[in-house]
Amino acid sequence: MITVTLNNAVVEVEEGSTILDAARKSEVHIPTLCYLNLHDIGMVNQVGTCRVCVVEIDGRRNLAPACSTVVTEGMVIRTNTPRSIMARRKVVELLLSNHPKDCLVCERNRKCELQSLAADLNVRENKYEGRKRQTPIDDSSRSLIRNLDKCVLCRRCETMCNVVQTVGVYSTVHRGFETIMGAAYDMPMSETVCTFCGQCVSVCPTAALTQVSDMSHVWQAISDKEKVVIVQTAPAVRAALGEEFGLPPGERVTGKMVAALRRIGCDHVYDTDFAADLTIMEEANELIKRVTEGGPLPILTSCCPAWVKFIEHQFPELLDIPSSCKSPHEMFGAIAKTYLAKKLNVDPRKMVVVSIMPCVAKKYEAAREELAKDSLANVDYVLSTRELASMIREAGIRFVNLPDEDFDPIMGDSSGAGVIFGATGGVIEAAVRTAASWLTGENITDVDFTQLRGMKGLREATVKIGDLELKIGIASGLGNARTLLENIRDGKADYHAIEIMACPGGCVAGGGQPYYGNDREIIKKRAEAIYAEDKGKPVRLSHENEEIKKLYAEFLEKPGSHIAHELLHTEFSKRELV
Repeated sequence: MITVTLNNAVVEVEEGSTILDAARKSEVHIPTLCYLNLHDIGMVNQVGTCRVCVVEIDGRRNLAPACSTVVTEGMVIRTNTPRSIMARRKVVELLLSNHPKDCLVCERNRKCELQSLAADLNVRENKYEGRKRQTPIDDSSRSLIRNLDKCVLCRRCETMCNVVQTVGVYSTVHRGFETIMGAAYDMPMSETVCTFCGQCVSVCPTAALTQVSDMSHVWQAISDKEKVVIVQTAPAVRAALGEEFGLPPGERVTGKMVAALRRIGCDHVYDTDFAADLTIMEEANELIKRVTEGGPLPILTSCCPAWVKFIEHQFPELLDIPSSCKSPHEMFGAIAKTYLAKKLNVDPRKMVVVSIMPCVAKKYEAAREELAKDSLANVDYVLSTRELASMIREAGIRFVNLPDEDFDPIMGDSSGAGVIFGATGGVIEAAVRTAASWLTGENITDVDFTQLRGMKGLREATVKIGDLELKIGIASGLGNARTLLENIRDGKADYHAIEIMACPGGCVAGGGQPYYGNDREIIKKRAEAIYAEDKGKPVRLSHENEEIKKLYAEFLEKPGSHIAHELLHTEFSKRELV
């Protein structure tokens, strides 16, 4: 341990700690901007570029950045002197001198870290006026928008993209006043290897990186009397939406979410968990066939579009191992425009299927050409959790006072297995539950395969099913996915099945979820809510969902049937590594 004096108080901290660590241990607030705490996934962004966290240290002439200065024995630190406060204010004033003054119409209004800093440091005038950086807005992709006029060069996106996700899109481009965070050769995002996971959006402190918005299209569809708006909601959304309305992280708001969607004007509200159960029917069937009859192993779950694009770019030689199953929301769209359309007596071309997702990559996925049939997309629009919250506020709905309502019948029931898709390890656990039951021919009672759970980014487990020992690998975050796939490619790992989620922690940490700032504990609370909902479900196995049974009996015949392959399966293609 190291002993330091912080604002006249003696503090003991572990050797190697920074001044910021010591301050937070002592509940002393030091403002930050570029700093990003990702301790739970083994990464801390402490490049010290913004200088918002500067403090005074006795015996040193210059101010020191608290986020990257390591404490030494006997160090005397002062965090709130007039000199340090004035320096922080000066830094923020200079940042604002090169920043658009469009806060009222900015997507991050009231959720912008630069805006909050300016308010906290009592910045009340624009002292420095001059030339501002002007760069074209990049809206070339279906998922992300880059407005680099709002970039403060904190380099959080670079850390997330290059170090955590290992995708390698972002770096500093140009020099001096023209410096921006961009892609090589100023390429638009749509032409890069970007997976559209949205983790850069999650950590950007301003609105330099935002999601593509489909809200206006959805409002238009709701207003069109000729259209029938069908909405589905992903499992991770219900564990995070309440945060947008002041409820604590991890509070489940499933019933209020359904009620809000009906009051917005959606015609039918369904649960993507139903489609997750459907995914398990097809995926567990595929797993069993590959294990017992022969086929490429390990089978790789494919419900995350960001990692699908990752493997298409980075590991095309392994494209034979992913399951051919579409993701749950795409399966839902395919069934909605066939089976459900007949049940509701609605022309599929008058249906507008809207997915409420925790993920911005789902926007890109919905536009993939192979996920359309007869030029009719499975899913028409994707809204993030944040966008749904915006629409609820726009409609003047008092969310916390809403009564709980149930999903629509026909495709509204789901099992606990469908719910846990929202957390890392959940998809493979759901598949194992059904696979274990089918392989043994028994109704399993202990469905909690807890060895598959956890927030650790890279893990493995063995599940014993009868005489079969199923070896499973799980990766959360694309950097861990790279390690896992390299080990498989190089023959260093031997698995029957693997699950990859692009976002560290799974869909609960998706790029479309409410901003969590520097508090990764919020992600854990969302995951806990997911498992709590699974625990409380009367049905916890996908194949025991009565509505799933009915769907196969009336329409799909059996898992792996010709019609199931036609509607519920897809293919992947090699992409250039630019």
